[in-house]
Amino acid sequence: MKGPLFNMQNQEIIERITALAEPVAEQLGLELVAVAYQTHTRPATLRVDIRHPSEQTGLDDCAKMSRALEAVLELDDPITSAYTLEVSSPGVERNLTTDREFTAFRGFAVLVKADEPIDGKLQWEGQLIARDDEHIHLSLQGRRIALPRAQVSLVQLTRVGKKTT
Repeated sequence: MKGPLFNMQNQEIIERITALAEPVAEQLGLELVAVAYQTHTRPATLRVDIRHPSEQTGLDDCAKMSRALEAVLELDDPITSAYTLEVSSPGVERNLTTDREFTAFRGFAVLVKADEPIDGKLQWEGQLIARDDEHIHLSLQGRRIALPRAQVSLVQLTRVGKKTT
């Protein structure tokens, strides 16, 4: 019974951190991409991924976000046990899973893989347009396609920091 309760508490922590980190990122001209709270490390790790919306995310961006977020976390204190704060930009070949990530990386180059062939293909490389309840929308050299979400097994960034034009 400890497992589900523990996961629920982690989810609540992630939601609280997200609510605190989003305005901090916005004030710095950054976008919050993801928040993860990893309790399998000692001490636990709070990872916050950010990106600069118009240029490559740099070390200075991560440092500014880290300092600003530390100040907010000291005041709010949502995590009562020891933890390490890591602020970084999403890595190359990051898998996109959340609505926030699909919104943040709209216009970026992605690789999409399917479980079963769709129109005779198992993978596509193109520009991410959107994700809705039923489809992943891509631009392939200016041609828009919609892939059924139920058949898509992976959506992965191929070049972080570079929007395709």
